Amino acid sequence: MAITNTIASFARPIISGLEFIGPAVHLGIRLYLANVFWQSGVNKFQSWDSTLFLFEYEYQVPLLSPKVAAYLGTGAELFFPVLLAIGIGGRFAAISLFVFNIIAVISYPSLNEVGVAQHQLWGLMLLLPVCYGPGKISIDYFIRKKYMTDALQ
Repeated sequence: MAITNTIASFARPIISGLEFIGPAVHLGIRLYLANVFWQSGVNKFQSWDSTLFLFEYEYQVPLLSPKVAAYLGTGAELFFPVLLAIGIGGRFAAISLFVFNIIAVISYPSLNEVGVAQHQLWGLMLLLPVCYGPGKISIDYFIRKKYMTDALQ
């Protein structure tokens, strides 16, 4: 019993500290992911002729014409990261970017090992807001707290 109490007294402040910083870590992950996809969208938008060329000759997006794929892809990279960053529609934004990430890997057959590893990391990181929502530092959380108090318990 004494060993259990010693372990509990040692673990309790560690667990409390981790629970305290958890929302900030969750926010940091969302902001990191939002930045990755946002920067890609901004690059596509700023060099639109190059983007159209890449979608025409380099990327092989299934089921869509290259021009439609370029517009949809760029739009997704400029819209969903904003939602993810501020945490409104967080799960929807994360799922959308997760699917977008998969399509990006499928559509770019010459992606090297490092690029595939990056996309795998982003996909795994996107599972956090997909499975757990955008966290306590988000508009979604404040909406749920105000209007759906049962959902937070």
